[in-house]
Amino acid sequence: MYIGVLTVPLGNESLDGALDYLSGIGVEGVELGVGGWPGEDHVSRTAVLDDEDKQADLLAAVERREMQISALATHNNPLHPDEETAADADTELREAIELADALGVDTVTCFSGLPAGGPNDEVPNWITAPWPTEHADAHEYQWDVAIDYWSDLAAFADDHGVDMAIEMHPNMLVYEPTGMLKLREATNERIGANFDPSHLYWQDIDVTEAIRFLGDHDAIHHFHAKDTKVYDHHSKVKGVLDTTSYADTADRSWLFRSIGYGHDEGHWKDVVSTLRMVGYEGVLSIEHEDALTSSNEGLEKAVDVLDRAVFETQPGDAYWAE
Repeated sequence: MYIGVLTVPLGNESLDGALDYLSGIGVEGVELGVGGWPGEDHVSRTAVLDDEDKQADLLAAVERREMQISALATHNNPLHPDEETAADADTELREAIELADALGVDTVTCFSGLPAGGPNDEVPNWITAPWPTEHADAHEYQWDVAIDYWSDLAAFADDHGVDMAIEMHPNMLVYEPTGMLKLREATNERIGANFDPSHLYWQDIDVTEAIRFLGDHDAIHHFHAKDTKVYDHHSKVKGVLDTTSYADTADRSWLFRSIGYGHDEGHWKDVVSTLRMVGYEGVLSIEHEDALTSSNEGLEKAVDVLDRAVFETQPGDAYWAE
């Protein structure tokens, strides 16, 4: 296991500048945005996709710092009811897969997307209850749309030897572990989780149990190191389905926090240990979205905590059991 960073918060710096900074604070991997909401500040997907020299330059820049690319990121909505929006998202995903293949990167991080509630609707519809019954019908329709799309994309990813790591994210169809496993079982094993605990915390999902659940099915392809703090002062009054702006930090039921500011170091050591128990030895890719501190400070504090949590060696023989 090793520490990485999704480089989006450093988008105002050049790729070389971002890599120098991250290497200097002990980061060993980068997750690079190549489209969708992460943008492409450091890697222009279309510019690099068909240019072997630019691909070689990118890989050399990373390897020169003794780092690696953990994944290419393009979070968007390929299931959007607007055909042009969905088509653009699909193109981004497929080109990200092709670029990952060309670079020797084995993972693309993404969202499942979210359809409308029916074939004549115009906006995506996040359904969280089966009643009134038209909501249950709409949810069934959404899964039909998703399985049809993701079956095709999963086959495309398999042809390129690339895993699709889907972040379980509210306001997307797949937002919790059982939905993640449902999509995987309906498609192929290229479909798995970009396990981001931050969205699970505020849903009151036990993160280590969720790791065990998905890990038992070899369904964790990538991991986002990101924390969340629930603030009871508000959540006990208005719950956690909070539409208050993320910028209104004092008024929200929960906030994304830097590692260690939502859950203590002992919890993160449990997370790392559980990941090892289920056989995950990949990246812990820090995603900074803490509105209470700067990107650099948030990243540095996260690295500090994770550096003490991550095991640097493989387990030895259990001599005490012999």
